Amino acid sequence: VQLVESGGGLVQPGGSLRLSCAASGFTFSRYHMRWYRQAPGQERELVAAISSGGGATKHADSMKGRFTISRDNAKNTVNLQIDSLKPEDTAVYYCNAFSSWATWNTPSGYWGQGTQVTVSS
Repeated sequence: VQLVESGGGLVQPGGSLRLSCAASGFTFSRYHMRWYRQAPGQERELVAAISSGGGATKHADSMKGRFTISRDNAKNTVNLQIDSLKPEDTAVYYCNAFSSWATWNTPSGYWGQGTQVTVSS
């Protein structure tokens, strides 16, 4: 199983980023996907989740509005669009594959290595 995130970098406040995660080594279309983030000195927190077929999404309450999760099962990728970036969005963003939609907000499954997002002027 391999999950490889990309798209992170340094961006100015108010800007946008699109993170991508390429999956391999498992049947991507059978797994739900999530994005988490972890800021320095803080616990990892859920950003958003998308169901295996892409028909359902969920966001952590604090993440609604600026974060959009999507997936392309033909390409085995999951994306996270982040708009109106703020300095407090600075974190390592992780891709995660999990199997039970009922526990969408409980960490489990396979993890990528993360991609750094830094929001600073």
